[in-house]
Amino acid sequence: MSGNYLIDTHTHINMIEKLSLDEILENAGKNNVKKLIVPASNAADIDEVFELSQKYDNVYCYLGIHPSEAKDWNDTIEEKIRTLAKSPKVVGIGEIGLDYYWDKSFVELQKEIFIKQIKLANELNLPVNVHDREAHKDTFDILKEHNKNSTVIMHCFSGSPEFAAECIKEGWYIAIGGVVTFKNAKKMKEVAGTIPLERLLLETDSPYLTPVPYRGDENQPAYVKFVAEEIAKIKEISYNEVVSATTQNAERIFVI
Repeated sequence: MSGNYLIDTHTHINMIEKLSLDEILENAGKNNVKKLIVPASNAADIDEVFELSQKYDNVYCYLGIHPSEAKDWNDTIEEKIRTLAKSPKVVGIGEIGLDYYWDKSFVELQKEIFIKQIKLANELNLPVNVHDREAHKDTFDILKEHNKNSTVIMHCFSGSPEFAAECIKEGWYIAIGGVVTFKNAKKMKEVAGTIPLERLLLETDSPYLTPVPYRGDENQPAYVKFVAEEIAKIKEISYNEVVSATTQNAERIFVI
């Protein structure tokens, strides 16, 4: 039956250091996480995550360049993505977007490469998995102006409830990870409480942002269940309702 298992819609399993890939996938399966989507972050990642998606039946991938790596974008990478995206295991362009937290010295280049990747996603009729860190207005404005037909997933959402509402008005999806389990994450808990289930996705962003009760350890896809549990608690609904809704959303968006 569709919707009775978990999907981690954003996990860097290729960056997890303390477990082998087989251990990661085994742990995921034991915790009812049946499908994973692995994003590319840089030029080297593209081949790596694509090969993972080809090797494992339950692993899918996004292809793209993270905003922090925008300087590496070139026509060769674009053509490679265009070619690899012919595989049904490539389910989106990502993670792409804007990041003003680490380095604001090449903001205009970040914007330029973000737009190019949005246009590529539109051409390929694929969703966009969007990284937005301390760049909410520019991210929103660029998507609104340049995205024509791609489903938008706001990965690791970090905005306010008001910003979430604006994104939802546009028909975009909000992906929530382990931060929602943090005791002091009041804004994120408020966001989780206000997002309609039909616009919600679950992710871990592993190996980062490990949820309670394993905060401080390396994150892994198996832990996405703690995100679902916390959202169910916040919304005062059953865990199964969260799992069913978010999995059906992911199955529909990514055709998996």
